[in-house]
Amino acid sequence: MKLLPFPRGRRTPSPAARAGIGAAAVLLALVSVVELADGRDSNYLGLLAAAPFLAAVFAGWRVVLGVGAATTAVALAFALTGPAMTVQTSVNVAGIVLATGITAVLATARQRQADRIAELARLATVAQQAVLRPIGPQVGTLAVAGRYVSATAAADIGGDLYEALDTPYGVRIIVGDVRGKGLDAVRLASIVLGSYRHVAFERSDLRAIVTDLDRAVARSVGDEDFVTAVLVEERGGTLTIVNCGHPSPLLLRRGSAIPLDPVATAPPLGFMPVVQPRVERLEPADRLLLFTDGLGEARREGEFFPTAERAWGLLGHGRVADGLASLETALVDWVRGRLDDDIAMVLMEYTGANQPERQPSTPSWEFDVPVARQPPR
Repeated sequence: MKLLPFPRGRRTPSPAARAGIGAAAVLLALVSVVELADGRDSNYLGLLAAAPFLAAVFAGWRVVLGVGAATTAVALAFALTGPAMTVQTSVNVAGIVLATGITAVLATARQRQADRIAELARLATVAQQAVLRPIGPQVGTLAVAGRYVSATAAADIGGDLYEALDTPYGVRIIVGDVRGKGLDAVRLASIVLGSYRHVAFERSDLRAIVTDLDRAVARSVGDEDFVTAVLVEERGGTLTIVNCGHPSPLLLRRGSAIPLDPVATAPPLGFMPVVQPRVERLEPADRLLLFTDGLGEARREGEFFPTAERAWGLLGHGRVADGLASLETALVDWVRGRLDDDIAMVLMEYTGANQPERQPSTPSWEFDVPVARQPPR
């Protein structure tokens, strides 16, 4: 019979378990030294009952039982080597056994809760991947990268959203921000993205997409909820922008950062915005930064992060993904690691209109023709 190897995770205690074992060992050593210095009378054995409690703070029930067994053995050794087994000594040993049982139960309950939290964190990660799919590095003829910076270490996603799609009408990108936080914000962000991923392929005009998204938001929220958003379309070097109450994108061109403010202000999605497109002609090597208001509102000691002033130095060189990483590093350093709001960012680069025209791809199963074989060489 072939013996299976013992799982490695079972042989190697976790850092938390090692911390619990270490704390209990230190206590055992201290009490033992005091007992040996005090003479043959066992006057401090009751303190050993704290050892299983120390282990239970960090480790699981198996480690707690092991620490309890070792503690009981040490207590019995002192009790049996003393002049006589007194009632006090017996009570102390029994107390250690009882403490071991109680702490094992507590450690089991704590471990179950920790497992539940870990499962919720895993589900949150799955939800993040479903709501905010990775974009780039190439969408159509554009180099594109997206980045989400969470203000909360315990949460990876909030109400900020982004998406980039290669549609029959050009590359279309949306960046938005849901009012509020928590699961309701995530739910509304998923509704907006789900609607956008459908209508972006169906509507030839960005204004029609805004109307569809506004209806989706209005059906899903209360009177005071809304979504700010900016939508851009790049088609043959022409950039079209519609803005629904969102921070203006920054056009990075020849060392400068130019805010592309809307032609006329429009309210957010959910308030029936009537948008007027802004049209720009792109030049090769132009870059466009779209972001949520968490970037514009990031500050330290009342001083806002100088996005426009530092944008070219951080984003104007290298790959677009590296540029966003540099911007995030500079931002976190500016606020000393304390962000007040989540941030979604998308950076795109226009490489020029001289691209070969692509034929629409058709799945191979739609053809009923044999594949031509190459003649032998």
